[in-house]
Amino acid sequence: MTGKYPLDELDRALIHALHIDGRAPFTRIAAALDTSTQTVTRRYQRLRADAGLRVIGLVDPHRAGRQQWILRLTAATSTAHDLAQALARRPDTSWVRLTSGGTEIVAVVHTTPDADASAAGPDAAHPLLLRDIPRTSSITAVSAHYLLHTYLGGPTAWRGRTKVLTEEQQDQLRPPPAPITQTPITLSLALTETDRRLLDALSRDGRASYGDLARATGGSPTTSARRLGELRASGVLFFDVEFDDFRLGVTTQALLWLSVAPAHLDQVATTIAGHGELAVVAATTGRTNLLANALCPSPEALHHYLTRRLAPLAITAIETAPVLRTLKAAGPVTGR
Repeated sequence: MTGKYPLDELDRALIHALHIDGRAPFTRIAAALDTSTQTVTRRYQRLRADAGLRVIGLVDPHRAGRQQWILRLTAATSTAHDLAQALARRPDTSWVRLTSGGTEIVAVVHTTPDADASAAGPDAAHPLLLRDIPRTSSITAVSAHYLLHTYLGGPTAWRGRTKVLTEEQQDQLRPPPAPITQTPITLSLALTETDRRLLDALSRDGRASYGDLARATGGSPTTSARRLGELRASGVLFFDVEFDDFRLGVTTQALLWLSVAPAHLDQVATTIAGHGELAVVAATTGRTNLLANALCPSPEALHHYLTRRLAPLAITAIETAPVLRTLKAAGPVTGR
C-alpha cells in the first residue's frame, strides 16, 4: 500500500499514542497531542482507511496457556500464494508471510493443549501441524520451530513507531492503574467462554465500544468493562497496533534465521533486542535458534545492518529471507 497522502508529525504522534494505550479515549489523546478531539478522530479514521491502521487486542500466550510455533513451508510458486491465503484465513495463525522469492511461507501457529484434545489424540491437539499440513500435496518441505522465549515483540512495539512523543506526553497517555479490588488472572483455566468471546471481539477491533463488547459476549457494558480491565491488569490481554510500515519508510523487510552457540544465546538475543532495526527477536527450537524481523529503509541499510552490527556478535550463521508480502498480521483477516 503506497498511501494517498504523506504522514505528518501528528499522524506519527497518533500512532505512537495508540501503542501506549490502544483504548485511550480520543479526548485524552487530543489533550496529550495539544489538538482537538475532532482532529484526532478524523486522523484516526483516515489512517484506518489509507494505511491499514487497526488496534487489536491480543492474548499473551504464556499467561493464557498457549503455545506458538513458527512454521516454514516451501511450495511451488504456482501454489504458494493460494496456500498462504488459506493459512491466513485460519483462526489459529498469525503473521502469514511470503518470503524468499515467493516459494516459502512463514506463519506463526497458535496451539492450546487441553485435556479434551489430548484425549482425542495428538492430531486433535495440533491439527494444523500434524494433520492438515501433511495432507497438502503441494507442500514440498516443512519445518516447525517452537517459540521458546520472546526478547522483543508482543507488547513491545517496534521503535520505528515510538520515537515521536515526549516522556511527558507518554505519561499522559499511559493507562490508569487497575483498581486494587481486581483479581489477577494468570492461568488459562480462569478464562471462561465469555472471556473467549470478549477476547475474540477485541482481536478484531481493540477499540470496540463496551456496548459492542456486551453484545458480543451476551453481558452488560459494565461487566465487559470490568472484565477487560481485569484481563488487561493480569497481563493476559494487551493491545497492539497494525499499520503499513511502508508509510514510515520501510521498503525492505527480512526474517533473519540466526545460529548462536547456546552459551552466547541470551547475550546475543538481549543485545540485538536493543537494535532499532528489529521488530521481533525470539528464541526458537530447530537448526537455527534465534529469529529476528528486520525493518529497513533500503536494501543497502539491511546490508549495513548485517555486516556492521550483527557481524561482530557471536553469531555462527545467518539466513536472510526477504519478506515479499504479509498476508496476515497479528489480528484476524477481515473482509474476505
